[in-house]
Amino acid sequence: MRQILLLTLAGFAAYAQQNQSPANAEIQVLHVQGQVYMLVGDGGNITVQVGKDGVLLVDTGLAAMSDKLLAEVKKLSDQPIRYIINTHVHADHTGGNEKLAKAGITIAGGNVSGNISDAGEGAAVLAHQKVLDRLSAPDAKTPFGALPTDTYITDEKPMYFNGEGIQIIHQPAAHTDGDSFVFFRKSDVVSAGDIFVPTSYPIIDLQRGGSISGIIDGLNRLIAMTIPAEKQEAGTYVIPGHGRLCDQADVVEYRDMATIIRERVQDMIKKGMTLEQVKAAKPTRDYDPEYGATSGFWTTDMFVEAVYKSLSAKK
Repeated sequence: MRQILLLTLAGFAAYAQQNQSPANAEIQVLHVQGQVYMLVGDGGNITVQVGKDGVLLVDTGLAAMSDKLLAEVKKLSDQPIRYIINTHVHADHTGGNEKLAKAGITIAGGNVSGNISDAGEGAAVLAHQKVLDRLSAPDAKTPFGALPTDTYITDEKPMYFNGEGIQIIHQPAAHTDGDSFVFFRKSDVVSAGDIFVPTSYPIIDLQRGGSISGIIDGLNRLIAMTIPAEKQEAGTYVIPGHGRLCDQADVVEYRDMATIIRERVQDMIKKGMTLEQVKAAKPTRDYDPEYGATSGFWTTDMFVEAVYKSLSAKK
C-alpha cells in the first residue's frame, strides 16, 4: 500500500473538509483562558490571542474559510492582526495565510525615515524555516503572499506580545519536520498543532520528515510544558490541531497509546515480521474503538504502515 507516500498538501486540506462545506460551515469560538481563544470549524483549530497590542493568530485554517475566520476575529477585537504563526506546512493550517496576513498590519520597527511605503503592510507570518522551504518549493504552488515572512532555525523563538511571553518551540521529525508548539505563558495555554490530534491515531507525514518517535518526543515535551490543576484536571490547556480542547491528562493518555503501539511494532520488526504480517497482527486492536478508522483521510491501516516504515527507515 503506497497511499502514505502520496499524501499532498491538498490531501491534508481535504482531510479537514471531509464533513464540512466552506459554504455552510460555521466557526465556533471558545474562550480558553487569559487572552486566548480557540476557533473550531475552519480546517485545523485556530488559536487567537487578543490584547492592547493587537491580534495574534496561530494557524489560519482553510483558504475557502478565510472570510468567515476574519469576521470572527473582528468580533473578538477591533485591533489589527499583527502576527500569524504557522505550526506546520499543511494547507488546513496555512491556507488562510494570504488573506489573513493581507488584512493585518505589521509592527514595523526601524523605519525612522518613513521612506519604506509598505513597511507596515500585512501581518508578519512566522514559522520554522522548514515550513518556508516546503511552501516555497515549486511544486507547492503557494502564493507569494501566503509565505512566512519571518522564520527561525533554532530550537526556540521567544517573543513578547500583548503583555505576555510567548515561546515558539520547534519539535523536529514529529508530524512533519517543521512543527512548532506555541506556548502562551501568562494565559497558560499551548497550541500544539498536529503533533497532538486526539480525534485519530497520530498523523505521520513521512514524506515531509515526520516519524512516530518524533511524535512521542513531542508529546513528552508537551506533557513537560503543562501543569494540571486539582485532581489532574484543567490547569494548562492544550489546543490540539483538530478536535476538542484538552489538558495534560488527555495528552498523557494519548502519549501512552502512541508509545505502546510503537513498542509493539518495534518488537514485531525485531522478530523479522513484514509489513503485511504486522498489519495482520493488529497491534492497535485495543485502541481502535477510540482512535481507529477504516475509511477517510487517515485510516488505522495507514497509521500502522507509517509507524512500520518510520521504525524501519535507515538511520
